[in-house]
Amino acid sequence: MQYVVGVDLGGTKVATALQDENGKILKRVQYATNQYKTAEEVIEGLVASVNEVRGDYPIVGVGVASPGAVDTENGIILKGTNLPDWVNIPLQEKMEEKLQLPIKIVNDANAAAWGEYYVGAGKGSKTMVYVTISTGIGAGIVLNHKLFIGNNGYAGELGHTVIEQDGELCGCGEKGCWEAYASGTSMARIANEAAKKESTIMTKLASDEGVSMNAKHLFAAARLNDEVACRVVDEVTDSIAVGLKNIIHTFNPDCIVIGGGVSLAGEALFEPVIEKTRKIVLAPYRDTFTIVPAQLGDDVGIVGAATLLTGEQA
Repeated sequence: MQYVVGVDLGGTKVATALQDENGKILKRVQYATNQYKTAEEVIEGLVASVNEVRGDYPIVGVGVASPGAVDTENGIILKGTNLPDWVNIPLQEKMEEKLQLPIKIVNDANAAAWGEYYVGAGKGSKTMVYVTISTGIGAGIVLNHKLFIGNNGYAGELGHTVIEQDGELCGCGEKGCWEAYASGTSMARIANEAAKKESTIMTKLASDEGVSMNAKHLFAAARLNDEVACRVVDEVTDSIAVGLKNIIHTFNPDCIVIGGGVSLAGEALFEPVIEKTRKIVLAPYRDTFTIVPAQLGDDVGIVGAATLLTGEQA
């Protein structure tokens, strides 16, 4: 049995876990990243968390999932997200020096894709695309059993493919991106715009929780047959289906795994998305793919980063 440590480095937390080669977590720790003031302090925290979980196990290496732009080949964080001074950090070199172990650094969406492919919802597939729908839309791609990261490690920014020329302004600064129509943030915007014009139970659901209206309230209201919510769900699932159509026509995957907070809507999301996607793809593609919910939950980054060291990429 091989053992490995996976690290999920986020803007708010560092989660670290000791795992076996099958992705089973044996021990884990988690710390808030806001306790660290500099990049060096973050790295010291990463090293300490690895040493805390590894114990006496003979681990073969450490996989790190990081947000932002990552140069996987050279192990450099080019630009992190919500991390102090996190620009051009040679994380692999620094961690290998301190731990005397092989270190693999990968973008968090790519790590998640590999985790779902290797031990999660995409297990057994040949070509799989992982899509996470939450604040934004992220993605990772496995082609013919191998994680595809592109020439510079930037592959998979499918949320910023354009589905409407000169359309809605996206957070990236461009217009018409898939993310601007189908992310959880966009769903909340569209739902709030609709609620300003017509009476809807979405308003009460959000008010009862004392929070702003979001995608959770949208799908909850749709399940209660709220007319406004049902119209918005119809609109946003149309947009999701268009993005998935582009993925299917580009990569011809046998499996698309959808994760992220919005995926927790369950059948209220998946049923219309599956039906609409099958309807709008070209006929030869209709029976070539499945669309399924992710299985690994909050552990997807940790498990994915770790299994990049133990899982075969044939």
